[in-house]
Amino acid sequence: MLMQPAKLSPGDKAATVSLSWGGAGEPSLSWRYQQGVERLESVFGLEVVPMPNSLKGQTYIDEHPEARAEDLMTAFKDPEIKAIISNIGGDDSIRLLPYIDFEIIRQNPKIFMGFSDTTIAHLFCFHAGLSSFYGPAIMTDFAENVAMDDYTVQAIQSMLFEAEAVGGIPAPEKWTSEFLEWDISNKSIARTMHPNQGYELLQGNGIAKGNLIGGCIEVLEFAKGTAIWPQQEAWQNSILFFETSEEKTDPELIKRWLRNYAAQGILHQANGMIVAKPYGEVHYEAYKEVILSVLAENGLNDLPVLYGVSFGHTEPKTPIPYGRLARIDCNQVSFSILEAAVTD
Repeated sequence: MLMQPAKLSPGDKAATVSLSWGGAGEPSLSWRYQQGVERLESVFGLEVVPMPNSLKGQTYIDEHPEARAEDLMTAFKDPEIKAIISNIGGDDSIRLLPYIDFEIIRQNPKIFMGFSDTTIAHLFCFHAGLSSFYGPAIMTDFAENVAMDDYTVQAIQSMLFEAEAVGGIPAPEKWTSEFLEWDISNKSIARTMHPNQGYELLQGNGIAKGNLIGGCIEVLEFAKGTAIWPQQEAWQNSILFFETSEEKTDPELIKRWLRNYAAQGILHQANGMIVAKPYGEVHYEAYKEVILSVLAENGLNDLPVLYGVSFGHTEPKTPIPYGRLARIDCNQVSFSILEAAVTD
């Protein structure tokens, strides 16, 4: 059972970290980072503390994975810091692995949140026994042009600030993954939103319950075979959650990776699966086909699969708390989290 971190309250300190790409420290993008910080302060009432190396820029961050890891360890060790939020993803968080002290995480449980390449840091937390939150990052969702999306704000409030069962996670009414250049001249231009068709049940009947485990499927490939890859028992009676990145990965690769999950016995141990809406809805139908084909070739035609859930590389999004008990209701085509994600 993963430890639940303590809930947030207005006035608490939140650390920001750059665990992969160092864009938050680039002069041309500092406005974007500051906009995300301002939302943490004005919308959620938090006091933001950037970690010492996190704003040193792209080159320094790239050349010093040990400094990135040091920031993460510093944030966990500091008793005044109640939450740690990733500035943005990237592609090389796995380089932090040699520098991580899992005992520090274990002895200092607190909220940790981010998505995409931050999947690796979630596996650090998972390995240490801490439930973390696959969710919004500073330079994306918090720094959304014009204003944060109400859906994201409400999801964060209910998940991180309230020690009560989270309950139903509805689909947002609208979505986007439009990329407007991160130029300060665009900060007042809202991205184009599209009507959302809601969740889609690919297969399954009845109700499935399980503990949440997963991440960005491309990034999970970095971790296979390493010390942080979850043990077999971690996948038992789980609800898997997978999302794909802005790379719009070829469906054939998704098929190969899912076949690996089958070969490991992971798909057979799961009670269900939720899959995020793909970036730009590219490969929307093709991803469905490969998911269903891999499940069928493994005799898993009854495994409940909910598709188009908003936790990936589209906005708005909901955090997903690792290890918490969740439910897929195939009859209602709904998804809910049956426990509190934080403690008092």
